Amino acid sequence: MDTILSAKSLSRFYQMGEVQVKALDGADFEIYQGEFVVVLGPSGSGKSTMLNMIGGMDKPSAGEIYYKGKPMHNASEQQRTQYRRNAVGFVFQFYNLMPNLTAMENVQLTVEIARKPLNIRSILEEVGLLDRASHFPSQLSGGQQQRVAIARAIAKNPDMLLCDEPTGALDFSTGVQVLKLLKTFNNKHGKTVIIITHNAGIAKIANRVFHMRDGKITRIESIAKPVSPEEVEW
Repeated sequence: MDTILSAKSLSRFYQMGEVQVKALDGADFEIYQGEFVVVLGPSGSGKSTMLNMIGGMDKPSAGEIYYKGKPMHNASEQQRTQYRRNAVGFVFQFYNLMPNLTAMENVQLTVEIARKPLNIRSILEEVGLLDRASHFPSQLSGGQQQRVAIARAIAKNPDMLLCDEPTGALDFSTGVQVLKLLKTFNNKHGKTVIIITHNAGIAKIANRVFHMRDGKITRIESIAKPVSPEEVEW
């Protein structure tokens, strides 16, 4: 498989008074085109910091990170903005929808700045919300809002979909439906999906699992036969 992202000794340190906190400490990894990755670890293990590095939202304190062989660790702010705009789609735990825009308009926001966007109506139909396209977030359930957030991320046609605890605010059955959508996007469009979570059950659907603790990747586990989202339990 082609490598889409790689990192060498990737680190992020924060200074709190006289104490240096190592949020990410020397991470080495490769992520491949079209794979489904789960980054698993408890709160404070460095998962979100790692996602911020991958997503170009933050610069590393040390180490190197490459997207398709191009260095991102020393990229300019303009280059990182273009990277976030074109290469990465984000799905957050609490949806981050614009409350005064409809579902259709929320998706339209990202399409307007994307280089090769997908058809909005087709994507809303894919996530089962075409009939709710004119509804505002306050008129949608939590699961429906998360599906709008996924549609928004998918519609810009990114190489990678980065998901920060995408089922964390949902009940079990709704969470499974969201995982099915992410798995379908991965399989149908051949795009890389990366989920960070503390939920060990979700890891079973991945091709690989990055186990994290204390800012380090302690183990990278390959899963020969990932289970379907319907088989996940937590």
